[in-house]
Amino acid sequence: MKIKKSQIVAFNQGYLSDHNERFDFLNAQLAKSGINVDDIVEKLRQFQVAIPSWALGAGGTRFGRFSIGGEPASLEDKIDDVGIIHALTQSAGAISLHIPWDIPEDAQAVKERASDCGLVFDAVNSNTFQDQSDQQHSYKFGSLCHTDQGVRQQAIDHNKAVIEYGKALGSKSITVWLADGSSFPGQHNFRKAFQHTQVSLQEIYRAMPADWRMFIEYKPYEPNFYSMVIPDWGTSLALAEGCGENAHTLVDLGHHLPNTNIEQIVAVLLMKGRLGGFHFNDSKYGDDDLTCGSIKPYQLFLIFNELVYGMENNPANNPPLAWMIDASHNLKDPLEDLMQSLDAILLAYAQALLIDREALESAQMENDVSRCQEILQAAYRTDVRPLVTEARRLSGGAIDPIGCYRQLAIRETLIQQRGRNVIATGL
Repeated sequence: MKIKKSQIVAFNQGYLSDHNERFDFLNAQLAKSGINVDDIVEKLRQFQVAIPSWALGAGGTRFGRFSIGGEPASLEDKIDDVGIIHALTQSAGAISLHIPWDIPEDAQAVKERASDCGLVFDAVNSNTFQDQSDQQHSYKFGSLCHTDQGVRQQAIDHNKAVIEYGKALGSKSITVWLADGSSFPGQHNFRKAFQHTQVSLQEIYRAMPADWRMFIEYKPYEPNFYSMVIPDWGTSLALAEGCGENAHTLVDLGHHLPNTNIEQIVAVLLMKGRLGGFHFNDSKYGDDDLTCGSIKPYQLFLIFNELVYGMENNPANNPPLAWMIDASHNLKDPLEDLMQSLDAILLAYAQALLIDREALESAQMENDVSRCQEILQAAYRTDVRPLVTEARRLSGGAIDPIGCYRQLAIRETLIQQRGRNVIATGL
C-alpha cells in the first residue's frame, strides 16, 4: 500500500497549532544564544538513514519468534514497507539489501518500484554466515578465513555476485560482515585466519567498480565465543588499509563489549578518514538489536557530538558516511520500531548541532572539566523534538509518524492484504 500526501496533510492539521507554538518558543529561545534554527532544520531534512530489508518483519531470538501479521513476503513488499516509513518520516530514503535473502530478479523493475517510493539503494550486504541449499561448501568453520581454499573462493565469488546485484540497482558500496571465528582454544591459527581473510577481501575489493566503497564490519563475539576473526575496530581498520583507499570500517553500535567508548572509536576513525558508516541500534547486554536510543540515549548523543565535529573539521579527509538502522526484535511492530529509531537518531543529531563548539574548545584548552560537562549537557537536555518535527513537516512527513500510522490502520491493512501468518524473507 502507499500513503497519499493528502492523508498526511489531513492528519497534520489536527496537530499543527500545537506544533507551531512549541517550535516558535524553542526558536525564540535558541535565537537568544545565536543559534541559527533554520540551518539546523535544513541539516535534519537532508539527513537520510537507510532501512535494511531484513528489519521489516518480526525478528526473534534463538528461542522463538512471534509473527505480527502482514509481514513482507517478497522484496517488492519490503520496498513498499520502506516507502511507508519514508512517506511518514521523510528521513528513510534508502533501502539496504541482504543477498541472498533479497535477490532482485528483475533489477530494473525493482529500481522503478523503489524510485516510485522515493527510495534509492544503499549498501548491499553479503551473507557468508549461513549455508544456502545450492552451495557446494559449508561455512560451518568459516568463510573468507577458512582453511580450505575452495570454501574461501566460494565466499569470494558470492561477494562478487553481490557487487553485481548492487551495480544493477545503482548501489555504490558493499558491506562485509563475517561470522568467522572459533569457539575453542586451539581451533584457529589466528595469524593464518587473518591472512586468509585479508587476501580474500583484497580479491573482493579488486572486483569493485572504481567509485564503490567496501565497509568492513566487526564484532567481538557471536556466533563464535572464543575468538572472532574481526573482533574490533582496529582489526577492521587494518584489513581496510590492506585493501585500499576505498575500504572503510563500519561501526555497528551493538558490536562492542559492555561500556566500550564508541565515541572515541568514531573520533579516531574520522581523523584517519576510515569511517565508512553506521549501523544504528541499542543494547543493554550485547548485540541486542534494540530500538536506537531506547537504552543509552546519552551515548548516542556523545557519538553524534564526535560525528558533527568530525564532519565539520575534516570533511575532505573522510568520505560521506553511510547511515543504516540494524535492529530486529520480536515484540514491536517493526515499522513502528524503525520510526522510533529514526526519531532517536535525528534527536541526537539535533542535540549535537546545538553544542557551543567554541565554548567547549575553550573549556577543553583550559582543562575546565566541569564547564565541559555543562556545555555538553546543556545541549543534551534541550528538548529538540520541535526541530525534528519541523524538519519532517517541511519535507512532507507526518508531525506524529506513529500516530498517523495507527490512525490510518496501516498494519491492519497489511494483514488484510498479505495475511496473518506470512513470514518475511530472510527471517
